[in-house]
This record gives sequence, C-alpha cells and structure tokens, in this order.
Amino acid sequence: MDLSGCTANLGWEQLSKSTCREPIRRAAEVPSSKPAEKLCAIGCETLLLVEDEATVRQATLEFLTLQGYIVLEAKNGVDALIVSGNYREPIDMMITDVIMPHMGGAKLAEQMAMDRPFMKVLFVSGYAETTALRQGAIDVTKRFLQKPFSLKTLAWKIREILEAGLPALAASASAG
Repeated sequence: MDLSGCTANLGWEQLSKSTCREPIRRAAEVPSSKPAEKLCAIGCETLLLVEDEATVRQATLEFLTLQGYIVLEAKNGVDALIVSGNYREPIDMMITDVIMPHMGGAKLAEQMAMDRPFMKVLFVSGYAETTALRQGAIDVTKRFLQKPFSLKTLAWKIREILEAGLPALAASASAG
C-alpha cells in the first residue's frame, strides 16, 4: 500500500487521526499467495515504545496503534525491561529514545539482547546524532532517527527496518 496519500498532524496537545485516500487493510484482508506467511499492509507487528516524555509517548502510541501495530509502552529503560519481562509473546521491534533517565536506549538494547535476541530496534533522539551515538556499545547508525521527525517518516523507518532484515539485537551486541 502506498502511504504517500496519508497525513497525520502531531501537536503537543493532541494527535489528529491519520487520513488516507484508500482504507488501511489489515493483514487478514490482504490476499496472499502464501497463507502461512504473516503479511502486513501497514503494520501488524508488536512494538515496544520507550520514551520518557509522556506527551510524545502517548501521541506516538496513538499513531502507531492507528497504523495497525500492537504497541507496548514504557517510560524509561528500567520500565521497558519490566514490560518486556511481563509480555510473553514476541516483540518484533523496540523504538527507544537514546537518552533517558535511569537507563538510556543503547544500554537498554544491550540488556534486551539477552532475552529477545531477534527483536529489532530503532533509536530516536533529539540530541545531536554524534552525542546520541556515543551512548553504548551497540552501533545505532543504521537504526537512528533524529528528532523532530514526521509521523510519515517514523512509519517508513519502522517498515524499512522490519522488512530489510537489519541485524537483530544479538548480532549488534556481539559486533560491539
């Protein structure tokens, strides 16, 4: 599905719903030549969203939910470890702020690699990229999105990482 006709406005106080020229089709509605294969028109994976700023976290959660994702949320790295530990199903991707109180995103990714080695990760930060990239042993250069970014950019980056087969956390941790 082409997302070029989709728009979403993200404000500090509210999130307006996305609008598309054509309806979003759920995985069950999309014809597939391989019935056993998981097929997602926009999103059907499970994401763990780790963001310390409540307003940004809530707006992003609402947007990703509208895109079809199952979204778990955490307010920092320590909270994310608890959420992940309590969730027994696979988590396909973690979207995490790099610099947060208690535990930053890179350290969190290192720890998550032990329990969820196949989970992919997207790092986001409002700090300068060079500052954000020096926060841990995991190389975040191919999985980094500089704040501020549009919701469309976030949606495309998530799909890019999920579909491109970028290394999972275990491969990244062992390389660092």
